Amino acid sequence: MNKDISIIISTYNSPEWLAKVLYGYNAQTFRNFEVVIADDGSDERTKKFISEIQKEVFFPIYHVWHEDNGFQKTIILNKSIFATTTDYILMTDGDCIPREDFIEQHIKNREEGYFLSGGYYKLPMKISKQISKEDIYLGKCFDINWLKKNGIKVSFKSYKLIAVGIKSWFFNLITPTTPSWNGHNSSGWKSDFLEVNGFDERMQYGGEDREFGERLINKGIKAKQIRYSTVCIHLDHARSYVKPEMLEKNLQIRKETKANKKVWTEFGIKKE
Repeated sequence: MNKDISIIISTYNSPEWLAKVLYGYNAQTFRNFEVVIADDGSDERTKKFISEIQKEVFFPIYHVWHEDNGFQKTIILNKSIFATTTDYILMTDGDCIPREDFIEQHIKNREEGYFLSGGYYKLPMKISKQISKEDIYLGKCFDINWLKKNGIKVSFKSYKLIAVGIKSWFFNLITPTTPSWNGHNSSGWKSDFLEVNGFDERMQYGGEDREFGERLINKGIKAKQIRYSTVCIHLDHARSYVKPEMLEKNLQIRKETKANKKVWTEFGIKKE
């Protein structure tokens, strides 16, 4: 049976977090999807884990891997786009657990000429480690009362978990946050991705997702805000791979994209 949507999940040497994420996809209300793991050079533990969990989950998993050569997320994402078999792609990270209606909301809101821009609800390390498979399958880790009992302080950001139905629509409408391509929770049409030539592979950590979205917008694709409709919780982790020179290089590439209203990158899926 042909799938309706491909979920690209980026990961690097985090099988414990990836397990929790895939349990979240095993609890989805919308079930006609495939998962592509965009693996930026993990060791054998991740490969072994994927072969084991494939026996437990109902959806197919395709493992796209390349050798570890530093932060090369843009390269593995382009390879993963090429590996998908559907017309529509949702991109997220291997540290973001989706609520049970996550894919359903992306499917309901998708529209020709748009990409969808979601957000996340960030958790501290203590609760990130504490969340069990049962907590995910029962939806406890998305329950604000359960989170409060485990030390989370309620703030306006908690509305990402609380708002449903007309309330989530209203908050999507009034949020001052500009919709952008966010690598942890965004979706769009594969044909649009190919027409901008995917991600700029010169870019490492810091704004590489935004630059991709900026080229989509330059192409005429509009961004639709769905941060209060598509809920995922972000597990805590260190970012030892972040370097100032990466951020500066990426900033210059983004400036060039904006100034020249670039649509196509010469450093993407197709090499020129």
